[in-house]
Amino acid sequence: MKKIIALTVILSLLLAGCSQLDPILEKIPFLKKNNESESTADVIDEEAEKNKEEEKNQTEEQSQPEDDVLTLEAAFFNDVKVVNGRNVIQNPTNFMVLVNKEFSLPDGYTPEDLVRPNVLYSFGDQDIEKAYMRKDAAAALETMFAEAKKQGIHLFAVSGYRSFNRQTQVYNAEVSKFGEEKAALAVAVPGTSEHQTGLTMDLSSQSAKFELSEQFGETPEGKWIAANAHLYGFILRYPKGKEAITGYKYEPWHFRYVGKEAATTIYNKGWTLEEYFGTVKKI
Repeated sequence: MKKIIALTVILSLLLAGCSQLDPILEKIPFLKKNNESESTADVIDEEAEKNKEEEKNQTEEQSQPEDDVLTLEAAFFNDVKVVNGRNVIQNPTNFMVLVNKEFSLPDGYTPEDLVRPNVLYSFGDQDIEKAYMRKDAAAALETMFAEAKKQGIHLFAVSGYRSFNRQTQVYNAEVSKFGEEKAALAVAVPGTSEHQTGLTMDLSSQSAKFELSEQFGETPEGKWIAANAHLYGFILRYPKGKEAITGYKYEPWHFRYVGKEAATTIYNKGWTLEEYFGTVKKI
């Protein structure tokens, strides 16, 4: 009844051309409620859209991979089989193979792609076993030596590939001289040496008297190679302060080829090869 009366009053005012219609409309309760209802609906719609947008953003964030997760194809991990109590690597030709006191190379393993890098050697032009490396590692070594020379750094290769038989001779000589306990910190047991992979080269310089000693790490050549080897795919395999991880004393002369990508990651993180494989996820 009240609504009918109000509408009648409004109609009368419209016919009379009343200029005070707006204030009257505001005082009519049911009209005011309709306006408020429309305003509230607008707010609810805005909130719903806002919630949808937030849910969409959360879903997108959850679907994005973590930037700091390192991944590596399964083929680059050791494929191991236990033989007579030893963890023997079944894929030794993998250029990222992890050879250490825990993982051994197969008996009699010899890389099939050994070549002699065209670099300077501490023993001159002798064509002997330790002058050789696997093809890809040899090419990377040549590039590294050439760039070092351009920068006034003169490196010399000392010892690369080492067969199982030769490693046996070196190890036995070290044991005879220092005893088995001390020898184990400096020379790998035959079958567990990186030199047998053909991916390693020991380096020195004239300033270090062409010797393999910690002195090399303090020379301009030793400092340059430590800071730049990763650019060519090599890592300082046995860093100072990591003896408990690698099982070997600091060897500033021992550089191992793993490829530029892994070498750069290992260098930037300050890792050893063991720490790298302990962190990277297999895909």
